[in-house]
Amino acid sequence: MAQDTPKAPNPDKPTVAVLGPGGVGGLLAALLSRAGHRVICLATDATAEALRTRGLRVRSGQFGDFTVAVEADTELREPVDACLIAVKATSLDAALPRIPAQAIGDTLLVPFLNGVEHPGLLRAHYRPDQVAPSAIRVESTRVAPGEIEHGSPFAQIDLAGDPVPRARLDALAVALTEAGITTRVLDDEVAALWAKMSLLAPIALLTTRYGVPLGEIRDRHREELTALVREAAEVSRACGGPADPDGALARYDAFPPGTKSSMQRDAEAGRPLELDAIGGALLRAADRHGIAVPTASRVVRELGSTAG
Repeated sequence: MAQDTPKAPNPDKPTVAVLGPGGVGGLLAALLSRAGHRVICLATDATAEALRTRGLRVRSGQFGDFTVAVEADTELREPVDACLIAVKATSLDAALPRIPAQAIGDTLLVPFLNGVEHPGLLRAHYRPDQVAPSAIRVESTRVAPGEIEHGSPFAQIDLAGDPVPRARLDALAVALTEAGITTRVLDDEVAALWAKMSLLAPIALLTTRYGVPLGEIRDRHREELTALVREAAEVSRACGGPADPDGALARYDAFPPGTKSSMQRDAEAGRPLELDAIGGALLRAADRHGIAVPTASRVVRELGSTAG
């Protein structure tokens, strides 16, 4: 793997903390560090020590193979320009003490969690105008502490945050874009979150339910996939998000056949599933709006029975 020449962070560039330097967070931290940002990774003692000792190593067809140095700590001890929150939804409660409200000052908090319900939790802990719920589309996996494999031929971010000053979002979008990540700023955070949710939920639920990658879901479970996509789109529309089931199916068809969802990878590794954050949230939203979602209800029930 190529070793990038160590260089001091550029003081004119935003300082960024990353809570959860796993598949997503580790990739973002590495790319920002390579672009000259001061990056502070927040993790467990063991992971923080691994990052301080060996740095962050990335293998990526899109970004190349490289290693960069980052700072690492168990909690944020000073205000920074932005803190990217990239932990799993199942770990959010346990991870929040790593970004204590009394220490973060005016830090912009940018969660990239799956689901649509986490903004309320974060805004109960921090100032609402500091929380910018955003969405990332990428397939990236932590194979060991500090070792990241980026498998998708894309990494795309939608930044949002209705009460957040637009200038703060624009500045972060520039930083991420310069680091190589396709980034745009959207005006409606609900639409941004549901755009991802309605695309993610069918893949996550079905690849995990059957234990096969997306290509096999497309071929062997097409009818079920179509029904689930249409149910998710209807719920998204009722919640104020986009609804384009045909477009979603076309996007699935363009994905590499070996694509796996993060929930499927969690299941394969024996980790807790984000079933409630994804499937549960979809069912709760459907119930609030009186929408029947029989396929989603059955698949979530089957997954819950298996996980239990």
